[in-house]
Amino acid sequence: MDDPTGDGTPRERSAALFAVLRDPATDEAAQSEARAALIELHLPLVEHCARRFLNRGEPLDDLVQVGTIGLIKSVDRFDLDRGVEFSTYATPTILGEIKRHFRDKGWAIRVPRRLQELRMAITAATAELSQQLGRSPTPREIAEQIGVGIDEVLEGIESAHAYSTLSLDAGDGAEGSAGSMLETLGVDDEALENVEIRESLRPLLEGLPAREKQILLLRFYQQKTQSQIAEEIGISQMHVSRLLSRTLEQLRSSID
Repeated sequence: MDDPTGDGTPRERSAALFAVLRDPATDEAAQSEARAALIELHLPLVEHCARRFLNRGEPLDDLVQVGTIGLIKSVDRFDLDRGVEFSTYATPTILGEIKRHFRDKGWAIRVPRRLQELRMAITAATAELSQQLGRSPTPREIAEQIGVGIDEVLEGIESAHAYSTLSLDAGDGAEGSAGSMLETLGVDDEALENVEIRESLRPLLEGLPAREKQILLLRFYQQKTQSQIAEEIGISQMHVSRLLSRTLEQLRSSID
């Protein structure tokens, strides 16, 4: 038998090798050689596909190795009767393997599979609840939706930070700038710690009667004393104190 890997264009050699591989009369050893030759012949296609994903945190050699899995699958599944070039058939499979690699292993900081799956569940639940409620759901609402504890939801949200990281020594992206990301960072904003609490309270505050809401705004946003509040809205200081205590207790119970 003539060597199908000899003279001819890559397309012609590929067609000849597939003819050998798919020929029922070909013995097992010759089929194995043809399969190996087809994989080697199309490795440049794998490298071409892998280069599309450069500078995304994964070494080119690793991407080529993953893409080669897609190439092998394509060689084993390709049907000569499809009427398409093998490269056209194989490219989506190779790209699919590389993209799957990024989905499964592309975390900048390795986290357990449990947390990766939890993060996806939280994302789906957040989208669904946002549509139902007309606002962003609280962590407790998300926990109830997916059937886990609120601590697990908070852990899952925190794990999302491991998917993409950036060196503090990286440039800020401005043309001609030699500055680093570290130089652009400011001081910690202490108010950030209360963002989640404020967002959880927002829908509860909207549901309060007008007078109780006014008392809270005067007390905690305008920093007025109970005596000043009583004088402004025309009730006794004792009544202000009772309303304030009752409203705060109601808010605590709703959050818990």
